[in-house]
Amino acid sequence: MEKQKTLRPFSMRDKWGYAFGDLGCGLSFSLVSTYMLLFYTQHIGLETRHWEWIIVVSKAWDAVNDILIGNMVDRKRISKKSKFTPWILIGGVGLVFLTVMIFFAPAQHFSKAGKIVWCLVSYCLWSVAYTLVNVPYGSLHSIITDDSKQRTTLSTFRSIGAGIAMVFVMLLPKIVYEKAPDGTDVIIGNRIFVVSIIFSAVAMVFLFLMTRMVTERVPYGEVPDNINYVSALKSFFSNRPMVGATLATVASVVFYNSAMSMNNLVFQYYFNDAKKTTIATFASYIPLVLLMPFANKLVSKFGKKNIITIFGIVSAAAGVIMLLLPIGRDSAGMIMYIAGLMVVNVGNCLFQIIVWAIIVDCIELNLRKKHVHEESSLYAIYSFFRKFAQGIGSALVARSLSMIGFVEGKNAVQPESFCNGIKNLYIGFMLIGTVIMVICMKFIYSIDKKKEQELGVH
Repeated sequence: MEKQKTLRPFSMRDKWGYAFGDLGCGLSFSLVSTYMLLFYTQHIGLETRHWEWIIVVSKAWDAVNDILIGNMVDRKRISKKSKFTPWILIGGVGLVFLTVMIFFAPAQHFSKAGKIVWCLVSYCLWSVAYTLVNVPYGSLHSIITDDSKQRTTLSTFRSIGAGIAMVFVMLLPKIVYEKAPDGTDVIIGNRIFVVSIIFSAVAMVFLFLMTRMVTERVPYGEVPDNINYVSALKSFFSNRPMVGATLATVASVVFYNSAMSMNNLVFQYYFNDAKKTTIATFASYIPLVLLMPFANKLVSKFGKKNIITIFGIVSAAAGVIMLLLPIGRDSAGMIMYIAGLMVVNVGNCLFQIIVWAIIVDCIELNLRKKHVHEESSLYAIYSFFRKFAQGIGSALVARSLSMIGFVEGKNAVQPESFCNGIKNLYIGFMLIGTVIMVICMKFIYSIDKKKEQELGVH
C-alpha cells in the first residue's frame, strides 16, 4: 500500500508513452494490412486464389496462438517489476525480423510453391510476434490507471499513436510506386522491402520508449489457478458488451482496415494517379485529428455507445450519397471523392479513438462480476477476433477484386470494367462496415452512460 502512494501521478508521460506503444505496433500492422496483398500479388507473383486460402490457414493458427499467449501472459510473470512490459519487448524483437521477412523482395525468384510457403510461414510467425506485443500492450491499459476519464484519454492517445504510424504509411505511395512506360502505376517491391527494414527498426525504438515511460498503478495481485482457456472463453462470451464491441470491431476491421488496399487501387486504376493516394489518405484521417481533442467531452456528455451510434449514422448516410453521386475520373471527381471519404470516415474514426476504452470497460465489468484477473486472456480473445477479421477482410477483398475482373501480376493491365468498378466496391465496403458497426453498438453493446460512470468509480 505504501508503495502505491509513492507512485508518480498519472501524467502526459503516461499518455505519450502509451501512444508510442501503438505507434510501434502500428508501423508493422499498418504496413502489413495495407501493402501485403499488393506486394504478394503485384511483385512476388501470387494469385488472389492463393492469397485467400493462405489467409484462412493463418487465421486458424491465430485462433490457437492468441488464446495461448493471452493465458500465458495472465499466468506467468517473468519480471518482478512489471507483468506486461517484458513480454512486449520480447515480442518486439520478433516483430522486427518477421516484418522484414514478410516483405522479403527476393522471394519473387522462388518457385510457386516456395512463394506460397514463404508467405504462409512468415505471416503465421509474424502473427505470433504481433500477439506477443499487442496482447500485453492492450492489457496494460487497465493497470496504468483505474480512472474512467483517464482511461478514455489513454484510448485517445493510443489512437494518436496508431494515427502517427498511419501517417508514415500514407507517405509510401510517393516512394513505392513508379510510372511504367505505358503510363500505369507499378508497385516497386524492392522499395517496400527497404521500407519494412526502416519501419521495423523505428517500431522497436518506440516500443522500448513505451516500456520506460508508463507506470503500472493498479494492483493486479496473483492469478488464481483456475484461470484457463475454457473459463476465459466463458467469461468473454457471457459478457454482452464485450461481444457487441467485438462484433463492431470485426465490422470495422473487415470493411475498413482490411479494405485500405482498395483505396490504393482506386487511385492506381480509376484516377490513374497512385501517388495521389497519399493526399486522399491524409484527408480521410482529418476527422480523426479533429475529433481527438473532443473525445473526452463527447463521451462525458453522450456516453460511448450513443456517440458512436450518432456519428455512425452520419457516416452511413454519406456512404449512400457517395454511391449515388456521379464521381468522374478527372480532377474534379477526385476532389469530390476525397471530400466524401472524409465524411464517410467520421464514424469509424470516432470508434477507433475510443474503442480501447470500451474494451477496458468490458474487462472491468468482468472483474467486478467474477473478481478474477483475466485481463490478458480476455484481451487476447478480442485480439484474435480483430486479427481474424483482418484475415477475413483480406480474403473478402481478394475475392471481390477477382469478381470485378482484377488481373494479378507485375505490370498487369486491368480491364476497363475493373477500373470503373473498384471505386464503388470500396465505398460499398465502407458503407456495409458502418451499418454493421452501428447495429452492434446500438442493440448489442449494453454499457450505457450511467453504467460507464459506475465503472469509473473505485
